[in-house]
Amino acid sequence: IHRDLKPENLLLDDKLNIRVADFGMASLQPEGSMLETSCGSPHYACPEVIRGEKYDGRKADVWSYG
Repeated sequence: IHRDLKPENLLLDDKLNIRVADFGMASLQPEGSMLETSCGSPHYACPEVIRGEKYDGRKADVWSYG
């Protein structure tokens, strides 16, 4: 799970392929578990992270990049 997806971390190479950068906040999420740590950029965070609730990192990453 990346946990800090935002436009600044989505790069294009010379063939217009998307490259994901900055894995400094990445985490493993075992199947069936939830994450608890609030991290990443608040402007791109899903509502669960903002409220301080447990969250599914996969869904939170999708929320972050729209």
